[in-house]
Amino acid sequence: MPATQSPLRFEELRPNDHVEITQRIKVGLKIWYNKTSGRVQRTERRRNGLHVDRNVDDKAFQDVILLLKDGTPTEETTISMDEYTVLEKLPN
Repeated sequence: MPATQSPLRFEELRPNDHVEITQRIKVGLKIWYNKTSGRVQRTERRRNGLHVDRNVDDKAFQDVILLLKDGTPTEETTISMDEYTVLEKLPN
């Protein structure tokens, strides 16, 4: 990423934005990075944690991006955001 460009925030994403998303993946002591690029279809804030027994007032949410990946054929994917996810806007 160029020094003059700052990372994009989730709240700034709009439909049809062309973005590159870098995610940090850690399994045990091994860490690697995955890059995905495509066009944003929409963003959502989904309720999370429904698979565990939570108190009624304990609400957990997660930010997700529904993305049409670059390439042929295009694939639709959902990317969950966390504190290590980096968004970069690409030129249209």
